[in-house]
Amino acid sequence: MASVAITRKNHLVSSLLYNIRCRSSYFRRPITTSRLSFTTSTSTSPSPADTEIPVSRTKFLEVFKEEFEIGSRLLTFETGKIARFANGAVVLGIDDTKVLSTVCSSKGDGVRDFLPLTVDYQEKQFAQGVIPGTYMRREGAPKERELLCGRLIDRPIRPLFPAGFYHEVQVMASVLSSDGKQDPDVMAANATSAALMLSDIPWGGPIGMIRVGRIDGHLIVNPTMDELNLSDLNLVYACTKDKTLMLDVQASEISEKDLEAAFRFAHPEAVKFIEPQLRLAEKAGKQKKEYKLSLVSERTMNKIRDLTETPIEAVFTDPSYGKFERGEALDKIAQNVKGILEEEGDEESLKVLSKTVDTVRKQIIRKRIITEGFRLDGRRLDEVRPLYCEAGSLPGLHGSALFSRGDTQVLCTVTLGAPGDAQRLDSIVGPPTKRFMLHYSFPPFCINEVGKRTGLNRREVGHGTLAEKALVAVLPPERDFPYTVRINSEVMSSDGSTSMATVCGGSMALMDAGIPLQEHVAGLSVGLVTEVDPSTGTVNEYRILTDILGLEDHLGDMDFKIAGTRNGITGIQLDIKPAGIPLDIICESLGPAYKGRLQILDHMEQEINAARVQDGKNSPRLVTLKYSNDDLRRLIGPLGALKMKIEEETGARMSVSDGALTIVAKNQSVMEKVQEKVDLIIGRAIEVGGVYKGIITSIKEYGAFVEFNGGQHGLLHVSELSHEPISKISDVISVGQQLSLMCIGQDLRGNIKLSLKATLPQKTKKPDPIKTSSTPVEEDLPRQQEPQNSTSYSATSPIVIRSAVECDEEEKLSTLISSVKHNNKLPRVSKQKSSSQKPKSLKSSSNEDELDCDSGLLLSKKTKGVKPFLLTEKRTNSGSNYTSSEEEEEEEDHDKHKHTFANVVDISDFFKDRESKVEETSIDAKKLKLGTKVTAKIVQVRARGLVLDLGGGINGMYRFEGGGKQNFEVGSEVRVQCTSFNSKGIPVMSIVQDD
Repeated sequence: MASVAITRKNHLVSSLLYNIRCRSSYFRRPITTSRLSFTTSTSTSPSPADTEIPVSRTKFLEVFKEEFEIGSRLLTFETGKIARFANGAVVLGIDDTKVLSTVCSSKGDGVRDFLPLTVDYQEKQFAQGVIPGTYMRREGAPKERELLCGRLIDRPIRPLFPAGFYHEVQVMASVLSSDGKQDPDVMAANATSAALMLSDIPWGGPIGMIRVGRIDGHLIVNPTMDELNLSDLNLVYACTKDKTLMLDVQASEISEKDLEAAFRFAHPEAVKFIEPQLRLAEKAGKQKKEYKLSLVSERTMNKIRDLTETPIEAVFTDPSYGKFERGEALDKIAQNVKGILEEEGDEESLKVLSKTVDTVRKQIIRKRIITEGFRLDGRRLDEVRPLYCEAGSLPGLHGSALFSRGDTQVLCTVTLGAPGDAQRLDSIVGPPTKRFMLHYSFPPFCINEVGKRTGLNRREVGHGTLAEKALVAVLPPERDFPYTVRINSEVMSSDGSTSMATVCGGSMALMDAGIPLQEHVAGLSVGLVTEVDPSTGTVNEYRILTDILGLEDHLGDMDFKIAGTRNGITGIQLDIKPAGIPLDIICESLGPAYKGRLQILDHMEQEINAARVQDGKNSPRLVTLKYSNDDLRRLIGPLGALKMKIEEETGARMSVSDGALTIVAKNQSVMEKVQEKVDLIIGRAIEVGGVYKGIITSIKEYGAFVEFNGGQHGLLHVSELSHEPISKISDVISVGQQLSLMCIGQDLRGNIKLSLKATLPQKTKKPDPIKTSSTPVEEDLPRQQEPQNSTSYSATSPIVIRSAVECDEEEKLSTLISSVKHNNKLPRVSKQKSSSQKPKSLKSSSNEDELDCDSGLLLSKKTKGVKPFLLTEKRTNSGSNYTSSEEEEEEEDHDKHKHTFANVVDISDFFKDRESKVEETSIDAKKLKLGTKVTAKIVQVRARGLVLDLGGGINGMYRFEGGGKQNFEVGSEVRVQCTSFNSKGIPVMSIVQDD
């Protein structure tokens, strides 16, 4: 057994050594390639071990770079390092932001009648060092921003592919790294242009794309994201060396003259991208392939033109045709030609029939517009289609509007939301949220077709974003209108420029929702028809068309969408079909667009020209309340459970921010229900006269205790239950019952006093004709039929009731006054206001005394004639029902010892003033005494006297002297003096004449 084991071991060792020798001899073989080179590191005196171990190899990549400077920023084109198998791949870098763009083309024959170009732009979260927050921690479907950036790349490169090139082309741009300073969208477009130049795909580039901003009137090239926040212009400009390809503008009411200056400033800056691409293509570019172009032969074109030219011209010269009638007539012509070709057996012409007929239509329309200056529907070149505007078409919504221009009709609705409803953006640059959203929808029925509704559509996202840019410039600032706004645009029928109709309808819907817009915004699309010299490409003749139809958009050269107010432009989007348009023609198009915009604005302002006031019971409500963060935490509850429960029960939406609660309700009843639930949880500031809903917690023989306003407690005394005497409290209320109670003040201990009868209507008693009074008050104001123009008045005056403690204080004060007058002493005291005069809550004790430091007199607050307590602060400790907190007691003690008098006054005058008259401050029952003079307001003029308003909620009466009625008017003021009180405690006044 041992010999067998040794033999196996030797065999394994020998086989291992053999394998090592084979590998070492294999790696010493030389390898040669065209683009890659490998080297082996060897020592001068190799050891036996070195000859047996394989040596690592190093791979060298051939990298090409082009560096250039634009606007004091260094940019770099780089190719050859990554994505080597792509037909063309370029990395463009600015600082720490790098974008990769690749292009590939299919290898098929490309037998189609259109160019299948696909542009995909992607921003993955690794570019900013973040893991996606989705459940799978992966990037999902393309976001709106990615679709918009893909359109931004597609629009300038598509016109430069040669006619008849119908091979499938795919562009994929992705952000490799981002520092958040530079928007990668423009970088991706320039990298795509460079990648197309390096590939073997036929293309008429290169192009240059630049972003321009304006801060304080100064134009800035390649602005950073921080600079864009301060800029009133965001212009993206793409061009070839001498022609414009694409425009995308978001502005804050910039005039046409300033915008033209920005265009002419951006063109030479964008051209700076072209030369580095040409140099890079010379170093690393591929030879362009000869692709098969799908072109129509001259014989087929002439044959189909002869068959269709006359009937097509007859259709186009008849302005009575509508969109669908015209389309049916043109389809009928194509079907007739198809029947003729089938009879002849011309298969070649049948394959290209549709494309050839469309070309004939295009030639006829363009020739008629250039030579005669007339359009399909008989309008002049600068004429706008008939308009129809209607605001508030759906009254149950926050805001709505219906806008029609010709056969194009759009329904726009507005929905208001809380700040928490703002859209969250996962972009690697820009703001994290968006509070204004415009969603554009193009259903199939608007063009009488059958289709399927899918997810995000590039066209819908692009049109909606254009309208959103145009309207965001006139929204009120966020500090004045912090709510989230969503506009939903539904295209009802489409015949050209539905995105600009969305701008008009959205502006009216915003005003119908009560949003105070700065100005109305309107938009329309401007078209272009040119006659170009085929040999030189020079434009010989052109016509600018205002408010183009759908067919004019399809057969024309330009779709120039311009939106703005009377003051300037807010949004622009330019799409073209030829390989560039001269900038002078584009600038000239701004004039007709301005004239057409003014016509549309006139019609919109006639329908609605100011923000509508929503005052209906069924109109949606939105309110923002201020609370402390501790109260808001109580409202939200653990993990937001309490807040979600309220939202489920009421159907309202609540949004919580720092110190603010925003509630959005469908109508006023829902709003009241939500506020009631919020008040029960966190309460609100208590005020005298305020009505609060509370629950009876316990019943005593003298009254009931009520929990209200977020856990605070108050006393409902038996005397405040009803206007009628009550023998048993349990006959009126019960534990757990919910009541609406009014706060009427506080007792001597600072406890909150509530009243039920103050919320109930008071029953009026008929006067007894037999009953007389010893005082003239009972008879001097009998109830009688008042004139029609008299002011109705019904109120109860408070009865002057003083406790024993107050009577003792009054007696002490009168003794002190008489002593001072008898001794004729005039002590001097200083009068100084407290440095901090804070409103006191109901917890403040009302029986505290203050010590006058100079006179040494102990003066009670009851003798000072203070105003009734105003309940302006809510209780912070719901458990302490009848005692103030330690902090409030310390604050009151501090204020008590700081309270001195600053000015030297005569103390006898001081007491005299308190006895005889009340200054400009409001009077109350405790201040009103015999001999008090006040200025009263006449409330009613009756047969025997006057009803007077003495201020502070006190009513008095004046009896006409001699029984005769004098000339008095309701609302006039008279100077009166208190002479007596009747049995009900109502003061009886007499008119006095002050010196």
